[in-house]
Amino acid sequence: MSSSVDIECIVVGAGVVGLAIARALAQQGKEVLIVEAAAQFGSGISSRNSEVIHAGLYYPPNSLKAKLCIKGKALLYDFCERRQIPHQRLGKLLVATEAAEIAQLMAIKNNAKASGVHDLVLLQASDIATLEPELHAELALFSPSTGIVDSHALMLALLAEAEHAGAQLVLKTPLKQLSIQGANHFICSFDDTSQTQLSCANLINASGLYATELAKQFRGLEQQYIPTAYYYCKGRYFSYTGKAPFKHLIYPMPDKDGLGIHLTLDLGGQIKFGPDVCWQAQENYQVEAEQARIFYEAVRRYWPSLQEGSLQPAYTGIRPKLSAAGHTAADFIISTEAVHGISGLVNLFGIESPGLTAALAIAEEVANHL
Repeated sequence: MSSSVDIECIVVGAGVVGLAIARALAQQGKEVLIVEAAAQFGSGISSRNSEVIHAGLYYPPNSLKAKLCIKGKALLYDFCERRQIPHQRLGKLLVATEAAEIAQLMAIKNNAKASGVHDLVLLQASDIATLEPELHAELALFSPSTGIVDSHALMLALLAEAEHAGAQLVLKTPLKQLSIQGANHFICSFDDTSQTQLSCANLINASGLYATELAKQFRGLEQQYIPTAYYYCKGRYFSYTGKAPFKHLIYPMPDKDGLGIHLTLDLGGQIKFGPDVCWQAQENYQVEAEQARIFYEAVRRYWPSLQEGSLQPAYTGIRPKLSAAGHTAADFIISTEAVHGISGLVNLFGIESPGLTAALAIAEEVANHL
């Protein structure tokens, strides 16, 4: 490490991706400081999702989402097993509820195979009725490697390993501005008066929902290397009050903006539904109770006997989208020196789903770049 800087690496953001990156860098022997604006780690995107370990079915072959999801899934299961982090390989059923959806289902099957997912099983209606009697579907894909994980326990374990390797976490410490002095030399300001500053040789922007706006404050980074548009895509969740009649995760056909309102189970066996898609101009975590009607309508396509009054507002998450409503979903962006020419700077943009699944693979990617 150069003697001209205070610390070797600063990771901005203590969500699951930031913690995984800090762990990877610290285990390489680097000096690492994690700075988090909130009062606790993992309180943003990382704690407002379905907690699903994705198999990698939907993403374009050779995209970062596909490659890092599939690699990250294997790393994540291995990590959870070694660290005894609560998780379950429940498997999921991706269902075509009518004949018109079968072509889309088969296209997803072919896409998954092209991406390297080779464990999918095609189920006919009779097989589906045996496996999940309450489920209505003409045809289904069974994905045995899809699962669920306790995201908070996962983040605790990542933080523990990062700290064991020497990393430090500081909370309530928002990065206000970054001044790029040259290769591997950054001045970080943590207040508006520039009275609280630290210099570092490597800066990793893993601030999730705020990554794009934060990067716009980096003095010395040309704006052409920052996504010009950034969209808040809210997803609401509703919980189910009864006993779960399902043993697997149930996913409908994806729509143009998301994976559809799906049924997931938590580690206690309780059902939740979501997320839906609601585009908005700013952060808003309200779950509007009247939106339950949309959930009833969507869920009854694959679970016709869902009873009225059984859904309760639960929580909301926001996806950091790089593409607008109705457009093809953008890939992850891991912007490194190879892109912007600044040694030691890594910006992570648009890390939405499957970011939780891919976190350990993203961390390897970043650590290798540095």
